[in-house]
Amino acid sequence: MRLMQEEMIGYESEEEREMESSSCGSIVDLGFQEKSMKVVVVGYALTSKKIKSFLQPKFEGLARNKGIFFVAIDQTRPLSDQGPFDIVLHKLSGKEWQQILELKMQTRWYCYGDYRLTHPEVTVLDPPSAIQHVYNRQSMLEDVADLDLSDAAYGSVGVPKQLVIEKDPSSIPDAVRQAGLALPLVAKPLVAKSHELSLAYDEYSLEKLEPPLVLQEFINHGGVVFKVYIVGDAVKVVRRFSLPDVSKRDLSRRSVGGVFRFPRVSCAAQSADDSVADLDPCIAELPPRALLERLARELRRRLGLHLFNLDMIREHGTRDRFYVIDINYFPGYGKMPEYEHIFTDFLLNLAKSKYKKRSSTTSLP
Repeated sequence: MRLMQEEMIGYESEEEREMESSSCGSIVDLGFQEKSMKVVVVGYALTSKKIKSFLQPKFEGLARNKGIFFVAIDQTRPLSDQGPFDIVLHKLSGKEWQQILELKMQTRWYCYGDYRLTHPEVTVLDPPSAIQHVYNRQSMLEDVADLDLSDAAYGSVGVPKQLVIEKDPSSIPDAVRQAGLALPLVAKPLVAKSHELSLAYDEYSLEKLEPPLVLQEFINHGGVVFKVYIVGDAVKVVRRFSLPDVSKRDLSRRSVGGVFRFPRVSCAAQSADDSVADLDPCIAELPPRALLERLARELRRRLGLHLFNLDMIREHGTRDRFYVIDINYFPGYGKMPEYEHIFTDFLLNLAKSKYKKRSSTTSLP
């Protein structure tokens, strides 16, 4: 068994992947391919780093063969002068971009004269306000906590106890005691645009942290984190190594003022692939499929997002007690096995359902 072994949930068959023909929308015949092949135009506004990791040649080639074309959005030109697009894919920060995108969403993207009559609205992945919700670690896990997911057959999903510190490092020890948090604590930046984290082992080290930040109780989890990728209805989970467990003996041995910094919780992911055979099966076992299906479905609805992943851990010594410790919008899908097929199917199904809905609406008497 390999560490990067994965399970697919909601994956469609080859027959179901085929795009149904439709005469409405901005889809047009390719001409040089088979007659039933239609074009889905995806406008993208991504950082150069995201473009390199996501729009890989294999992915673009597969998408092109299925009628999906990616077109870069020029941020220096009005969106009304570009397109038409069927889908807009974006991951950019900044108020200016958010205002531009929200304005276009409010005007429903009808910018081309009779475009209102002949084309459906553009699907934006995803609403800027929903994305901002998971960029803030104070609000990020609220929906998981409110969900309080528990299933007698498959287990429970919760979140670690946490505390937000916005300023004054000297007040952190008192705030931690009042909140009843137990050491060690994981410190993460309040704004989730950095994966850096620190592990604080004692009260003295807490004053060395730099607010604004979120403090989370560290939960021993066998040194394995489950990366749960969500792409629409599809769910993919992979195992990666995480921070090692901390024992009471470890805590007693730590020197005063100990703060250890890590680039990310799955910092050992690249070297973990061939070591899963050495792990206790109870640690390496993937979370139950039914539990992940339900969790993903509920969070898609509550968060209003199509593209995100969850960092999930299993409490060491248990088989069915899980915690979500982080949520990332539009994560590094290039590292997800088979992402090319999964993402292509997602875009095709998104376009197909949109045009089916449009067709059924226009055919009503």
